[in-house]
Amino acid sequence: MRTNRREILKLSAELVAASTLAPLGSARARSKTTPQSERGILIGEPTSEKIANQVFADGGNAIDAIVAGALAATVAAPHQTGIGGYGASGMIAFDGGKQVFALDANSMAPAAMTRDLFATQVDGKPKHDINFGWMSAGVPGILAGLQLLLDRFGTKSIEELLQPAIRICQEGYPWPANVAKIIQDGAKRFAADPGSKKLYFRNDRPLNAGDVFTNPELAEVLQSLAKANSLSPFYSGDIGQRIAEAFQKNGGLVTAQDMASYTARLTPPLSLKIDNKTIHTAPLTSGGLTVLQVLQTLNTLQWSKMPIGPDRTMTQVEAMRWAWRDRLSLLGDPAHVEVPQAKLLSEGYARETAESVQQAVKGRKPIPHRVVANGQTGTIHLSAMDDRGNFAALTLTHGGSFGSRVSVDGLGLTLGHGISRFDPSPDHPNSPGPKKRPLHNMVPTIVYEDGFPIMAAGGRGGRKIPNALLELMLQSVVLGRSITESIQAPRIHTEGTLAIEFEPKWNPIEVEAMKVAGYQVKQPASATLSSVAMEKGMAKGMR
Repeated sequence: MRTNRREILKLSAELVAASTLAPLGSARARSKTTPQSERGILIGEPTSEKIANQVFADGGNAIDAIVAGALAATVAAPHQTGIGGYGASGMIAFDGGKQVFALDANSMAPAAMTRDLFATQVDGKPKHDINFGWMSAGVPGILAGLQLLLDRFGTKSIEELLQPAIRICQEGYPWPANVAKIIQDGAKRFAADPGSKKLYFRNDRPLNAGDVFTNPELAEVLQSLAKANSLSPFYSGDIGQRIAEAFQKNGGLVTAQDMASYTARLTPPLSLKIDNKTIHTAPLTSGGLTVLQVLQTLNTLQWSKMPIGPDRTMTQVEAMRWAWRDRLSLLGDPAHVEVPQAKLLSEGYARETAESVQQAVKGRKPIPHRVVANGQTGTIHLSAMDDRGNFAALTLTHGGSFGSRVSVDGLGLTLGHGISRFDPSPDHPNSPGPKKRPLHNMVPTIVYEDGFPIMAAGGRGGRKIPNALLELMLQSVVLGRSITESIQAPRIHTEGTLAIEFEPKWNPIEVEAMKVAGYQVKQPASATLSSVAMEKGMAKGMR
């Protein structure tokens, strides 16, 4: 890119996007081209995209647009995220790329959390459920993260950017069929929680597909934040107090002090340079380290120069398996445990890994690892860019669908289950602990070329996100393919075990070779990625 950054989007704004987001586990929808604002592009969630267009038209920048889009998504996609969602992770390239930061708005465990809380057994079963209920929820981080982004990089007020979300709460929208099914399938659990039953049931029955869903209680919460022109009262004001009281009433651990002490933070990103491009991604506790670790190993192996075929595919698989073994056994919150981040990203460790990978490929025998896979869903990702040279990538999550599946009665907000992202083993680096932040799978990423940002990307799909983002980086950065080709390329998923997932478009000869080598092969869909990029003087977005 050599075009003046302030003129980029005035030259062209082409958005390549599916009309609706394909649910995880289904084939990705065919894309189509639709016009976007001349001032910027946001892509990732249909309602967010519409709201962002208006923000751009009103003179807002990419950060204003992504904050407004995120707020709208918290009410338009309540199964995937919410203002009580457990966390957000972001990347910002500001002022034409002169500044680049990662956003950490991950959930924080309450001060009363202990590392053995979910290991304690009663009659051979865990005393507390780490996946659902009030014990599975920590301090929500999303609103603190959005406020921090707006304070540092935005131009609009939070009062203005909250208005679309408030209108959605008040006016409502038809309840989607896939969301109705989630509630129906989990009806017993949702009905047992008064706040969730009030939100998602009518006349003692789960909402049906097509029913108009409104959330007047949440509208009041958002209106009070708009009146204060700040999201801070969610943590330190009356709202935070009511959230804490709900936790205490229902046997949870979060207190008013926990809410008031929460802070989101901006940090330097993890970065990896490949030729004239640099990948900037969010550091721990996000999934970015794992992506860069695989890229470092494959770069050492000169993977891009290997002929297409079973050897190259097995090389990629084994490099991924090695990094996932490290991820699931060594990583945790670096503020509380010692994590060998520098070693894992070092050239020396990449050479060590590469030697083991080469031996495995030569012998057609997978490296033995002892790890446990665990699927996770319930997330959205937004990517944005503007005519001022700003890029933003922001992932927001409940965790699984509807997170903890409990809601604060009277406030209309469902809580994410960030605590479920800890490992229940007391001795694991990612074990629970007071004020710890759990390991998560969000991987917002921004790519630079010759010192300027050219792409923002991220995804939704739980543990499939890091591997999907890895494939995007391999295709676009390493192999130099277009954003369209890179997003559409088939992907591999592994979590370190012998279970390997190849998307259906993968070469069947290579898939069969992996089976013969001893892998347990399946062919479901990958995560859903959302990306904006500059190519040949044109702004493009794709999901």
